[in-house]
Amino acid sequence: MDWPHDPDGEDGSEGRRKYGHAVLAKKVSEGDFPLTAAEYVEEYGNHPVRIDYETVISVADIFEHVDSEEFEDFPEFHRAVGRAMREAGYWPYELERA
Repeated sequence: MDWPHDPDGEDGSEGRRKYGHAVLAKKVSEGDFPLTAAEYVEEYGNHPVRIDYETVISVADIFEHVDSEEFEDFPEFHRAVGRAMREAGYWPYELERA
């Protein structure tokens, strides 16, 4: 896929130090809320998100799994995106539960 910037460059995962949820969260601040999922995807949908050392997907791919249409504040956004990433299998860092 053609990305608007390198997923491992300064605009992406900062040399692979920032993956997944952290990349999404850094695109917004408290002053951006309330925020709709549609607004976020319109602005960042084609941006790359590194999920693990070998997987890069778009913001839009992740947001296909986000159930919320609007976020009142940053914690609500954070929870909804994290939940969607886990349910879609985009959170490879979960420990296996016994």
